[in-house]
Amino acid sequence: MNPLPKKNIRILHYFKVLLKKIIRMSTMPQRIVERAMIVLKMAKYGYRDIAKLQGISVATVRKWARRWVIALAQLVAERKKRRTKKQLIRHIMKTFGDAARSGAPQRFTPEQVARIVQLACTPPSSLGYPIARWSTRELAVAAVKEGIVDKISPSTVHRILNGSDVKPHLVKGWLNAAPENPATFLPRVSRITKLYMEATSLLEDGTHVVCMDEKPGIQANEPLHQTLWVKPGLVERLEQFYRRHGTTCVIGSFDVVTGEIIHATIRRTRKELDFLEHVERTIATDPHAEWVIVTDQLNTHMSESLVCYVAATCGIEKDLGIKGKCGILKSMSSRATFLEDESHRIRFVYTPKHCSWLNQIECWFSILARKTLIRATFTSVADLEQKIREFIEYYNQSWAKPFKWTYTGRPLAVA
Repeated sequence: MNPLPKKNIRILHYFKVLLKKIIRMSTMPQRIVERAMIVLKMAKYGYRDIAKLQGISVATVRKWARRWVIALAQLVAERKKRRTKKQLIRHIMKTFGDAARSGAPQRFTPEQVARIVQLACTPPSSLGYPIARWSTRELAVAAVKEGIVDKISPSTVHRILNGSDVKPHLVKGWLNAAPENPATFLPRVSRITKLYMEATSLLEDGTHVVCMDEKPGIQANEPLHQTLWVKPGLVERLEQFYRRHGTTCVIGSFDVVTGEIIHATIRRTRKELDFLEHVERTIATDPHAEWVIVTDQLNTHMSESLVCYVAATCGIEKDLGIKGKCGILKSMSSRATFLEDESHRIRFVYTPKHCSWLNQIECWFSILARKTLIRATFTSVADLEQKIREFIEYYNQSWAKPFKWTYTGRPLAVA
C-alpha cells in the first residue's frame, strides 16, 4: 500500500528530475542522497519495502516521507513563482537537512573564552615565552599556566580562535609611511587623491593625468620539465626547478581616466635616458595637450635630462644652471621643485616615500604579474618581452577601465 495519497504522488513527478539530479551530484552529502531516494521510491513502494531496499528502519522512512509531504505545498508554491532549478534544489536540500541540535553543553564560560582570545592577541614575549608567535598547542599550554582553564586541547583552542576570526599563525608584511616632513606629507597625499578625483574633468579641459613607474627585474624563467595542465581531480602541476634566461624591465604609463596603458617601454635597463625616452614617447601620443604625471621620487624621475626636456618642450628659456653647482639643476630637490611647477604644460607630482600604493600603475603591475608572469614559462627574454606586449594589447582591448579610487587622503583608521 502506498504511503501517500494519489494527488501527492502526482505532484512528486514534477520534482522527479530534480531528485534524480540530486542523487547524481558527486558533491552532495550522502544523507541527502539517501533521503531523496526514499522520496523517489514512495510512488511505487510502501514503507516496509523502501526500508528493506534501503537497509534502514521503517521509522526513518516514515520520518522523511512525512517531512516531504509537509514541504510539498511550499515546493509547489516556489515552482509557480518560476524559480530556477538551482533554487528549487536548494529548497529540497533544506527540506532534507538535519534539524538544529542543542549539542554538548559548553565546557568553558564566556569569560574564559574571551581570556583565551585575549591571550592569542598578546605577544608571547611580553608574557615571558621565548617564541615569536603562538600556535594552538602553545596557547593551550599557556592557557593552563596562566590559570585561565584547568585543561584544554589545541583543537578546542583552534575552534575558539576560528569563531573569533583570530589567526595568530598568520603574518602579513606592511610598511609604515615615515614622512621626512610631516607638514608636507598630508598635503602631498591629498593633492594626488584630488588629482584622481578630478581626472575626468581635467581631461575634458585637455589635461591628461597619467601614473608612471617601472617594474624592474622581471625574470624569464623556464621550468626544466613541461607543466602538467589541470584535469578533473588534479590541480595544475608546475616543475619547481627552472632555467634562468635573464631579466627585463617594464616602464608603463597608466591613464587614470580610461584605465589603459598609453605606452610601455620594455627593455633590460631603466636608466635616466630610458625613463626620459619613455616620457617623450608618452607625451608624443598627444603632443599639444597638458600632462600631469604621477610618479615616485626615484632619482631618474628628477634627472637633469628630464628638466632640460620639460624646459625645451614647454618653451621655458630661463637659465637652468649647472648640475651640482647652481640654479635649477643644482640638486634633486631643486629639480623636483621645477618639475612640479603647476604653471608648466608638463608637470610631475611625486608620491611621498614609502607610499607606492598611491600610484595607480602599481595596481596594474599587480594585474600583469598575476595574469602573465606568475606560473608562466618563458624560453628567453625576448619571449618574455613579447608576451608582455601581447598582454598589454589584450588588456587595453578587453579589460581596460579606470580603477575605483576610494581613498580621499584622510586616515583609513583611527588608533
